[in-house]
Amino acid sequence: MDLTYWLPIIWAVILVAAISIYVILDGFDLGIGMLFALERDPVRRNVMVSTIAPVWDGNETWMVLGGAVLYGVFPGAYGTLLPAFYLPIILMLLALIFRGVAFEFRIMTHGTGREKLWNVGFMAGSGIAAFCQGAILGGVVQGVKVVDGAFAGSALDWLTPFSILCGLAVMCGYALLGATWLIWRTTGALEASCRRWASKLAIGLFVGIVAVSLWTPLLHAPYLRRWTDWPNIVFVLPVPVLVAVLGVLFVRGLRHEHSKGPFLCALGWFFLCLSGLGITVWPYIVPPGLTLWDVSAPPSSQLFQLVGTVILLPIILTYTIYSYRVFRGKVTETDGYH
Repeated sequence: MDLTYWLPIIWAVILVAAISIYVILDGFDLGIGMLFALERDPVRRNVMVSTIAPVWDGNETWMVLGGAVLYGVFPGAYGTLLPAFYLPIILMLLALIFRGVAFEFRIMTHGTGREKLWNVGFMAGSGIAAFCQGAILGGVVQGVKVVDGAFAGSALDWLTPFSILCGLAVMCGYALLGATWLIWRTTGALEASCRRWASKLAIGLFVGIVAVSLWTPLLHAPYLRRWTDWPNIVFVLPVPVLVAVLGVLFVRGLRHEHSKGPFLCALGWFFLCLSGLGITVWPYIVPPGLTLWDVSAPPSSQLFQLVGTVILLPIILTYTIYSYRVFRGKVTETDGYH
């Protein structure tokens, strides 16, 4: 077994898995924050928060894991990408911090005028964090200017029409995850409102998926060949087909008032989008020039970290699954976390 070749691939799978789990878990609670803009009733807002209050702060574990993998296993990518995205990363972290503070303080200031301020902070922090995550993803896909293995661009290279489109698409997608999560976890008027929101947000996300999918192959020639040349097209063709299939299932789920179906379809869309982007940029981790093997740590370092990760990952997965299982079920106005 050639460790030099296979270890970076194994770590790339772990990195993608961590990012995907983060998107699944933190996506819907960021979406719930943005949905505060549509739901003005304070009682229903409290129900929305109660569906995520026991678990939301554990979701960032996967972001930390992804950052640790990038830093420890792909130091060349970390040293190149971080300077390229300092501004959106710092803005995202500040938004997440302020959002966390607002999450707790809005309850502590209940019944006072300051509660409205923290509600706005919760909404703004959620929206800014979601936009920055999408913009960073779009910036990575469109490519980073690298000279002699180091970032050689400017601080605003990431801010382009393509990255803005990706940021808005992620905001719409997270809001859809939030709406479908609430369909699953709430009842009555709030659930009915979420079904209406979900139908409109799904259209917005679908438009975003189509626009990004048509734009991405035009960014770099290897991207276009990956989607059009034979036999590559055999492997990528199922992605748009499955997106359309999930769209049909999503509509049916809303019409027949399914609880879990719309949420699972929304998760499927995100999984397919991440899969499509992974297929497009492979094997580059810093497009369009640096591959996994160009920026990876020595095999001995990767093996050492892999041992710790193999021990920790089952523990993280176990407590994550357990916490969601304990706090499963519908949440009503009589329930509360605080």
